[in-house]
Amino acid sequence: MSLTNATFLAVALAALLAGCAESPPPPAPTPAPPEAQATPAPAAHPDVHHFSIGRYAAMVLRDGDIRVPNDGSTVAQGVPKAETDALLAAAGQPTDTLHLAIQALLVRAGDRVVLFDSGAGKAAFADAGRLPQSLQAAGVDAADVTDIVISHAHGDHVGGLLDGDGRPAFANAAIRLSAPEWEALQGDAGMAALAEAIAPRVEAFEPGAEVLPGVTSLPVEGHTPGHSAYVIADGDQRLLYIGDSAHHHVISVQRPRWTIQFDRDAPLAEDSREALLARIADEGWTMQSPHFPFPGLGRIERSEGSFVWVPAD
Repeated sequence: MSLTNATFLAVALAALLAGCAESPPPPAPTPAPPEAQATPAPAAHPDVHHFSIGRYAAMVLRDGDIRVPNDGSTVAQGVPKAETDALLAAAGQPTDTLHLAIQALLVRAGDRVVLFDSGAGKAAFADAGRLPQSLQAAGVDAADVTDIVISHAHGDHVGGLLDGDGRPAFANAAIRLSAPEWEALQGDAGMAALAEAIAPRVEAFEPGAEVLPGVTSLPVEGHTPGHSAYVIADGDQRLLYIGDSAHHHVISVQRPRWTIQFDRDAPLAEDSREALLARIADEGWTMQSPHFPFPGLGRIERSEGSFVWVPAD
């Protein structure tokens, strides 16, 4: 072999060895399947409204509604009808009948599934009883509810605690309400069957107490003996569930001192309502009402010496 050929072979061999020593390029990454890339949004349903409170998943669940004549017998008692009509018309509302929604709030907080009020069930005074269907549409089994937090013991808030056979509709849930409200419920002859059925599961608390981690009661006196609103908070995010602090989104907010038939102590309820609306407005809280138009989420703003409800977007 000539020197020239030997040199050529040596160079070629060195190049071949160098090429073999290089690492092969990494394989292209395998794309994640679509379901692993993002959590799908909850399916839309007309009776379920999903939202969040910090890290807590929450939803408003439609139960039905109550319709009362706008004749001064129930809402705005003693107020001339022409005055009530003018207030409603200015807000774009009908003046013949007042519609009060019935809806429950559900919050998933850590390992708790917390329902705020239970709807009206089969109460004769309401077109209601849809909460079980709304829960089903939301993918929530009644057996999974761990706590039911009650604002007060009127039928459109506790009527859904029992099923059609008079048994607890939420078999695994603790029922939490203020001690004065529980005492009043036990003393109400018309509620005797309900009180007896739920007694083993009731956990009463003192007004103003922390009911569950992230859930604190806020006494709003006058409507019933132990009526409570609830502050639901996660970090700096909070929601106020107002119960029956205000019933109608126009009348109760813009005229908080107008009397409603359902208030046990009307002057005290009016004072409490006005003070609570001022606090919501001044502190910028988001609120949810079980009786305002579905889903009842929004805020309160001061307006012309009174207040106005602004629904959430």
